Parts: sequence; C-alpha cells; structure tokens
Amino acid sequence: MTKVYDQTDIKQASLIRRIAALTYDLLIVIAILFVVSGIGLLINHNEMIPEPLYRSLHQSVLFLSVFLFYGYFWTRSGQTIGMMAWHIRVQTLEGYSLSWKHALIRFFTAGASIACLGLGYLWMLFSDQHLTWHDQISNTRVVRLAPKKKNT
Repeated sequence: MTKVYDQTDIKQASLIRRIAALTYDLLIVIAILFVVSGIGLLINHNEMIPEPLYRSLHQSVLFLSVFLFYGYFWTRSGQTIGMMAWHIRVQTLEGYSLSWKHALIRFFTAGASIACLGLGYLWMLFSDQHLTWHDQISNTRVVRLAPKKKNT
C-alpha cells in the first residue's frame, strides 16, 4: 500500500457507474482473451501439447490474464480503464491503494458476486455503507472522483 487518497468529501460510486465501468472493461478483457488465445494457437499449431493438457493450460492462462489486467490497474492507480472513463476508483476502506492481496481477494469475490446472478452487486442497494459483497470481504470500496477543475 503506497498512496493515501484524500478522504474528505468521499462519495460512494453508484451501481450504475460501477456496472458501466465493468462493461467498458469487459470489452478490453475480451480483446485480451482474443490475443492470448491467438498466441496459444500459434504456439500449439502442430499440436505439440496433447489436447486435454492444452485445454487446461489455455484456460489457466486466460484466467491469469484477466486477473493480471485487474490486479495491475487496481494496485497501480486504483482504476481500470473503464473506471477512469467513469471517474471512479477502488481503494481500501482507509483510503490506501490496493495491495496484490486485496486485489486477489476482490477478484475472486467479485466473480462470486456476479455468479450469484449479480446479487453481490445488488447488495450495495441494501447495505448501510453501500458496499458490495466483494467490497466487504476485501475491505475495499469504490469511490466517485471529484471532477477535475479546468484552468481558465
């Protein structure tokens, strides 16, 4: 954890902003998966790796690629590309940037939040602190950033 973000006037990010950022990121993740799959096909062009082993290895590399995408952005600036576009950031409850441990916990529990028909996300509508399941479990939160002031 390196940065401490200003905690004055913190506003939780709305569910709409979070889903919009997630959708934006999904397009980038799909592109990454296409590239990684293409590289995998080139490497195994002559079927040097047996099919069952190749399939398991391929799925593991795809999963790792998605985690590294999110983990890199969450630990670096607290913002994925979609989060930058929607002016939101993920941080610890204390206002620090995420560690790789936070990112790993958040990644797995966010997957569970989606897998339960999105109930983990919808939970924020009923939570006193407006936190999703993965926010609560990873001790993080997504905040809305104040608009940047233009110099005139």
